[in-house]
Amino acid sequence: MSPVSILLIGLAMSTDAFAAAVGKGAAMQRPGLPQALRTGLLFGLIEGSTPVVGWLLGIAAARYITAWDHWIAFGLLLLLGLHMIWHGIRPDSEETAPRRHGFWSMVVLALGTSIDAMAVGVSLAFLDVSIGVVALVIGLCTMVMVTIGILLGRMLGALVGQRAELAGGIVMIAIGAAILYEHLGGAA
Repeated sequence: MSPVSILLIGLAMSTDAFAAAVGKGAAMQRPGLPQALRTGLLFGLIEGSTPVVGWLLGIAAARYITAWDHWIAFGLLLLLGLHMIWHGIRPDSEETAPRRHGFWSMVVLALGTSIDAMAVGVSLAFLDVSIGVVALVIGLCTMVMVTIGILLGRMLGALVGQRAELAGGIVMIAIGAAILYEHLGGAA
C-alpha cells in the first residue's frame, strides 16, 4: 500500500472523530488549546489502537479466506464508506451525543467513532501492509483533526463535520475500489 493511500486512510478515519469534535467544541464553554490537545490525544490513542485489534481479528481468519481477501477488503471499505456517507448526508434532527464533556463520556465517544477504524484493520489483515504504520498514521491524523475540531467547533458548527464525514466515506470507497482494481488488474 502506498504512503498516499495510508495517509488517505488516516484522514478518512479521522473525519468522524473530527465531526464529533466539532460538535463537542461547539457545546463546550470556550475550549482552550490544552483541553483540545488532551481530547485530541485521547481520541488519537483510541482510534490508533482499534485498527490493530481489527487486524489481529482479520489475521486469525486470514488462512480461511485468502482467495477472496481483496473482495472482502473492498466490501468492508465499501460498506464503511456508504455508512460514513449516510451519516454525512442524513439530517440530524436531535442531539444524540451526551451533553457531558467529562473524561469517560469522551472515551465512550472516541470508542464510538473508532469502530470504523477496527473494520479497516480487519480489511488490512488481507493485504501486505504494516499495521503499525497505518495505526500510527490513523492515530496522528485523528489527534490533529480532533484538536482542530474542538478549537473550531464554536465557529463552524455541525455542518462542516457532516461534510467531512461525507468526504471520508467517498475516500474509503475509492481506496476499496483501488484495492480491488490492483488485485484484479495485477492478476491479468
